[in-house]
Amino acid sequence: MLDGAKTDALLQIRNLTKTFQVPGGAVHAVDDVSFDIPRGSITGLVGESGSGKTTLGRALLRLIEPTSGQTFFDGQDLNALDPREMRAARRRMQIIFQDPVSSLNPRLRVGDIIGEGLRAHGIGSHASRRDKVADLLEEVGLGAELMSRYPHEFSGGQRQRIGIARALALEPEFIVADESVSALDVSIQAQVLNLLLELRERRNLTMLFIAHDLSVVEYLCDQIAVMYLGRIVEIGPARPLYETPAHPYTKALLSAIPLPDPTLERHRTILAGDIPSPMSPPSGCVFRTRCPVAAEICADGRPEAVAVGPSHMSYCKRMNELHATA
Repeated sequence: MLDGAKTDALLQIRNLTKTFQVPGGAVHAVDDVSFDIPRGSITGLVGESGSGKTTLGRALLRLIEPTSGQTFFDGQDLNALDPREMRAARRRMQIIFQDPVSSLNPRLRVGDIIGEGLRAHGIGSHASRRDKVADLLEEVGLGAELMSRYPHEFSGGQRQRIGIARALALEPEFIVADESVSALDVSIQAQVLNLLLELRERRNLTMLFIAHDLSVVEYLCDQIAVMYLGRIVEIGPARPLYETPAHPYTKALLSAIPLPDPTLERHRTILAGDIPSPMSPPSGCVFRTRCPVAAEICADGRPEAVAVGPSHMSYCKRMNELHATA
């Protein structure tokens, strides 16, 4: 299949790389990442802090410029667009930020925050924009009468709903939700997750949902990509990935999910040490320095994708060997 050709994938990410130059070297935040995000689906992106999840999400939208690689949005290479073309494309893609406090301007009223994108793109009159903001507040579970208030007058969950309304204002087709519930209480998390699911169905949205809580991702997502030190190590449909994880890192992450029944026991895979520095990632498989099944072969060249099921890929140099002896 020709990269960039129209498929059932709204986004096709090809060899995307982001390197930050810092004193003393380079930080390899995203390292040659390739995968597809199917149209109308929610793809979860999980991994430990420092894996490069947020950098990848922002690089897809060109909120930070990728170092190399391509991101095809509905067949169009976003990284090849000039500033004017990219501005037009931004109407079709938005982001919900992690922190609902710092992402909202404390000096603006809620109505102005939500309507900012409409004004920036010259959409509608003042009256029609105000009506649009009122409808968006109602859609995310807040009242239109709240548009004259300031962000500090709302709770954390309400502020996140305001952030969601702002992301919806331009009628996007794709949304990056960057740890959008991690700062909320568990009961509020459930309400926001249900809201995102309702919005996906109502608006036929495609989402990249970035998170570190795998139980949340299981509830919300159709496809899951597991990221470690700037690379995708496993990707596949949510149910098969949770029921039969293939990569040792995925297995370790899933083993850490608390069980709701205290009488049940789960074998925990405890990873040794911390995630290595992205300034000097290990050779070969970047997970090998913490992998419980690492062998000498793992240091020789980066692993290729191995199919472990329909649309389910794992990047492990010992995958075939381990499956044969399982």
